[in-house]
Amino acid sequence: MKSVKRYIISGIILSGVFACRQGTTVAEKGSVKSDTISPIFPDTLNMPKGKFGEAVRYGRDLFLFTAYYIGPEGVNGKYTGNKINCTHCHQWAGTKPFSFNLMKSHERYPMYRAREGKVLSLAERINNCVTRPHNGIPLPLDSREMIAMLSYLKWINETVPKDKWMTGEEALAVEFPAKAASPENGSRLYAERCSRCHGPNGEGRMNADSVSFLYPPLWGKEAYQPGSSMHRVIKQAQWIKANMPFDSVMWNKTVLTDEEAFDIAAFVNDDRIHSRPNPATIDYPFPEDKAIDYGKGPYIDTFSEVQHKFGPYEPIMLYWKNKGWKPRF
Repeated sequence: MKSVKRYIISGIILSGVFACRQGTTVAEKGSVKSDTISPIFPDTLNMPKGKFGEAVRYGRDLFLFTAYYIGPEGVNGKYTGNKINCTHCHQWAGTKPFSFNLMKSHERYPMYRAREGKVLSLAERINNCVTRPHNGIPLPLDSREMIAMLSYLKWINETVPKDKWMTGEEALAVEFPAKAASPENGSRLYAERCSRCHGPNGEGRMNADSVSFLYPPLWGKEAYQPGSSMHRVIKQAQWIKANMPFDSVMWNKTVLTDEEAFDIAAFVNDDRIHSRPNPATIDYPFPEDKAIDYGKGPYIDTFSEVQHKFGPYEPIMLYWKNKGWKPRF
């Protein structure tokens, strides 16, 4: 398990505990509500004991070391189709603020998911990630792995007050640029800011023993599918702004501007220049539920696929609001 210990260092410490350079604080952006509580970080020393505690611990390990346990060469099954770990997107095993935080997921499901057009259980939502970002096959609903992941999510949820809004439980608020996001400028920014870790060709960087990625691939056959949340420019821009560059940003102090985050997301997700596994993935069976930054029609408005993909988004949002519809992103 020496390799697993090394993953802890790279996947948790390097993901944002370093001191931050000068940047914009979340409070300065006005994205913290006055009635919120500060982020909560579960104490792993307080994990429950007994059989349930064993399941909680294994569930946390699955989020941190997904590829080791259930990846293409997994020791406990071969379910995920690439060597990305859950914690690459849900950083700190789902507990980092503004990083697709999972602290409240257990209490929110079952819930309606527009992407699938139906109500999903939490187990189905987990399998959604296994099959899309991880390009794999669903975990059996009664498997040790599924039960462990659900147990872990239940435990971290129990640490959060049910009647309070927690800072960082949702995506970071960003201002939409007045113009379309620029993949061209994003290419330049990627070379400056991102390529040192994710590679000049978005290939990512493997750990020394090749069990999993140290830094995940951003496009190519080992990356996430088009149906993944990260494939949407707004969604990825929010995540990038809050979490990248990993060694100079923290949840309450950002480095990139909103426009820079949008441009990088546009470059990474430009299907005209970057390939992905299973590019035929089509979501949102009901166009009225479709996220405005989803790059495949049909739509209920008059805007093109290119504008839905890259923006500008404000005209789309204004159109929806004038029709009495609620824009989703």
